[in-house]
Amino acid sequence: MRERLAERLRAALVRTRRLERRELQHLRVWLENTRNLVHVSILLFVPLLIGAVSLLSRSLEAISFLLFPPLAAATYTLFSDPDGRFASPRRFVGGLSLGAVCGWVALETGSIIHDVPVGALEVDPAGAAFAVFLAGLSTWLLDLEEPAAFSTALLVLVTKTSQLAYVASVFLSSAFVAAAFLLWRERFFEQRAEYLYASTQGDDHVLVPWRGDYPLATARLAAGIAAAHDTAKVVLFGTVDAEDAGEAPAVDAEGLPLSDGGLAVESGEGGGAGGTTGPTLGLDAVAADIEREFEVPCEVLVAATEDGTASATRVLQAVHDANCDLVVTPYETHDGRLSPFVQDLFRSDTDTLVHRSVDGRDVWRDVLVPVRRAGDVAHKMIDFAVRLAGDDGRVGVCHCVATDSDRDRAERMLGDLVETVPRSVETRIARDDVEAYLGRVAGDYDLVLVGSSSDRSAASRFVSRPTFERIEDVTCDVAILDRNFRY
Repeated sequence: MRERLAERLRAALVRTRRLERRELQHLRVWLENTRNLVHVSILLFVPLLIGAVSLLSRSLEAISFLLFPPLAAATYTLFSDPDGRFASPRRFVGGLSLGAVCGWVALETGSIIHDVPVGALEVDPAGAAFAVFLAGLSTWLLDLEEPAAFSTALLVLVTKTSQLAYVASVFLSSAFVAAAFLLWRERFFEQRAEYLYASTQGDDHVLVPWRGDYPLATARLAAGIAAAHDTAKVVLFGTVDAEDAGEAPAVDAEGLPLSDGGLAVESGEGGGAGGTTGPTLGLDAVAADIEREFEVPCEVLVAATEDGTASATRVLQAVHDANCDLVVTPYETHDGRLSPFVQDLFRSDTDTLVHRSVDGRDVWRDVLVPVRRAGDVAHKMIDFAVRLAGDDGRVGVCHCVATDSDRDRAERMLGDLVETVPRSVETRIARDDVEAYLGRVAGDYDLVLVGSSSDRSAASRFVSRPTFERIEDVTCDVAILDRNFRY
């Protein structure tokens, strides 16, 4: 009885841990959208910073509670657009402080005009207008933040603390918030790709099923992706007919080799799904060429199957046994749709990149990435494009909009996507259908990287087919990324 209870508890614990990993993974992916990360930062840091200033106000009488409203609004402005025009500590501190000084000047001027002490001076419309005028003029001339300056200029007219103390409290409080913002922006926000973007940190162990018309081109595409990481490796996975295995390497119960070996396969001049007729090229020779050119280790795995071809299940088994995190496979269709092999890979727990080669091209210097929305898929496609293009290549990221009113949103999205890329990236916004746009510009590129639209609902996919199915006539290579998770 106790053993059964203990077993149930262990099973429940395993399910709980799996659920926690899954939820954490989804949260991490959600935070890869820069807008989501910014909103979370606002929810966390703005209340904490205002709370910290409030705590200081209990110890320092110079900090007036009336400072909190403009300080909170200005702090939100800082964090809401970390790379924007107003996200400048100089403008932030200077605007708040200068506004307080302008209010103080207006108050002293009113005291002189009315010949009454400052403490006995009542707030009048002329004094308020003069304070705002001074704040607007001075911040305009010095290029400081105007809204915050207006707030502190008016509040100094009604604060009960001494005017000098109020100005000092504005400066100290705003400087405290600005220092915290700088620390957050430089140590976390600008480095968020390192901390959050799991989609750009993996994919250094790549498995390539040797099949299709241009397997060598697909293998070189995989090598170009993997070579960006120091711990990379490429695994070429070939198959042989079990009846004709003969001199093929010994395999285990799963059909996988007990040791690396060579396999006679198509050279890519019109091969097929793993046949062994016509011109041949040993996989060992291909692996050696890849190691020499890309400086990345390349292994060979060979499986014996009944018909000489590998099912998706066999490929995925090889992926897990070889500890790979990405499958790069040629594009295949059946009756005008994706082949069952590719569909099974898309439904698996392993990231899959499907390569549709036009003429066996094996160098991709100009790469275009159409994106539908920000997220982990977009980040990963851009990362792949940068890896393939190299330092001398050209990478473009584009988004199609339906109306001109969508341009501002699209510009912000593309800016968020490319600002963490350590090289120059073109961004393009087109008011056009994505199919028509790519039909016009694809000829200027070597490769177009698109998503598989796996995150769309079945109804959405029924109404509008995935992009890769609508751009079958483009004149360059196409790579289709299907992003999956492993929990």
